[in-house]
Amino acid sequence: MRQPKRTPGGDALTSLVLPLFRLNSLLLTAGDRLVARLGLTSARWQVLGAIVQAERPQPVAWLARDLGANRQNVQRIINDLHRDGLVALEPNPHHRRAQLVVLTDKGRATFDAAMRLQTPWVNRLSERLSVKDIETVKRVVSALRKSLERSAEADEQV
Repeated sequence: MRQPKRTPGGDALTSLVLPLFRLNSLLLTAGDRLVARLGLTSARWQVLGAIVQAERPQPVAWLARDLGANRQNVQRIINDLHRDGLVALEPNPHHRRAQLVVLTDKGRATFDAAMRLQTPWVNRLSERLSVKDIETVKRVVSALRKSLERSAEADEQV
């Protein structure tokens, strides 16, 4: 059977994937270094950010969905954050077993400290980039994410 031929868009996207993987790895490593002295990792910081961004307390499954992450991995991180006093688990009036995750005062202070560290770092990182280019990349990444989500949903229906 013949190998299917890529379209020009397929070629361009293929050449983008490896640099995106490398960028993701570098961002996670830099994030780990940035917040290590706060007792955080990039993953913990990301989960705290999802809790902060949520309009109201959410169960782990919803946080995982918002992050596009595996529920079990997010649960493990929530367990660590809970053990360290950064989040609390509260009863969920809509589901007995799916407790709601809320930030504690210590968790809020830790997240705020991480964001204070992030500000000068991200400002330095963006110095040689135009805002227009950053916004374009954001639109492209968002469109790719949506396309992948639709593709995953279609695969689940098959």
